[in-house]
Amino acid sequence: MDVSNTCVVNGSLQISTEVIAKIARMAALEIDGVKEVSPAVSGVKGLLSRSKNVAVSLSDDVAELTLQIVVFYGTRIPTVCEKVQQNVKNAVQNMTSITVSRVNVVVAGVQVRPEPPEEQ
Repeated sequence: MDVSNTCVVNGSLQISTEVIAKIARMAALEIDGVKEVSPAVSGVKGLLSRSKNVAVSLSDDVAELTLQIVVFYGTRIPTVCEKVQQNVKNAVQNMTSITVSRVNVVVAGVQVRPEPPEEQ
């Protein structure tokens, strides 16, 4: 665990930003209409901890997250993004006791849903 990228909660508990990012990614993928969480955008150097898919910025035990998602064609993008924001915020706060001040969602792409195979 990279100690420089941790948040101290309740004295001795340390949570890596990588763990926070993974929780956020999994919570986003739970939302219907999200195909994938794509690689995070570059942030201000030194302020953002980048995991494979989510950027986490920690300041005084308050987190700000940025996710890039790919949605399925035909979904209402604003509705999907609102659901992602709420689910990510709830999951991170409930699992880590870290306050989430903001969840930024960037729609990086749209993809057609794969058609189910035809029955023979």
